[in-house]
Amino acid sequence: MPSKRYKKAVTMVDGTKSYTLAQAVEILAKFPKPKFNETIDLAFRLGVDPKQSDQMVRGTVPLPHGSGKNVRVLVFAKPGSAADAAVAAGAENVGFDDMIKRCVEGWTDFDVAIATPEAMVEVRKLGKVLGPRGLMPNPKTGTVTDDTGKAVREVKAGRVEYKVDKAGNIHVPVGKLSFSAEHINENARAVIEVVSKARPASVKGIFMLSCTISATMSPPVRIDTREFTA
Repeated sequence: MPSKRYKKAVTMVDGTKSYTLAQAVEILAKFPKPKFNETIDLAFRLGVDPKQSDQMVRGTVPLPHGSGKNVRVLVFAKPGSAADAAVAAGAENVGFDDMIKRCVEGWTDFDVAIATPEAMVEVRKLGKVLGPRGLMPNPKTGTVTDDTGKAVREVKAGRVEYKVDKAGNIHVPVGKLSFSAEHINENARAVIEVVSKARPASVKGIFMLSCTISATMSPPVRIDTREFTA
């Protein structure tokens, strides 16, 4: 059953209407708030067929004001300059054989995994452990690289990944409710602009079918994306 707070929020938004991004953020800020700092999430419904390899929509985008989340980073790297750079950049866990062993045993207490190309030879074998959780390093998202220091700093600063799921949807966190309206707006704008430009060449018809913004415990507010797709 929806909470009283959720029911109250539903009455504050017209579910049949699309709002400008600024209006949607303003409405979000007026919703009744729970006792914790909610995550703000953008949700896209795309006119793609994820089963087609040429219609996969995936990438990363740096949030201008960060995600508001303490991102825990694991770096797979053999002892040397890449490992040292990862430690210096603030990665919580850095190693090779020892980290692979922990993951094989089921450990996944981290948010992002980064690996050097050399390490990926062995890390690929962790597909069944890391893959289902979306934690497998991937060159397309900048998480397979020799420049581990840069990758760690970017992830820590608020670089988020977006990836279309099997139903053609994308969910991306764009900050916390404690952020100013201006910062939420600018973070969300950065994501919408990047996703709108990620349209695969093979997609026919409307690419961005819908876009909504919501907080962890709130109803979604529909965003009019025409300003981003015109």
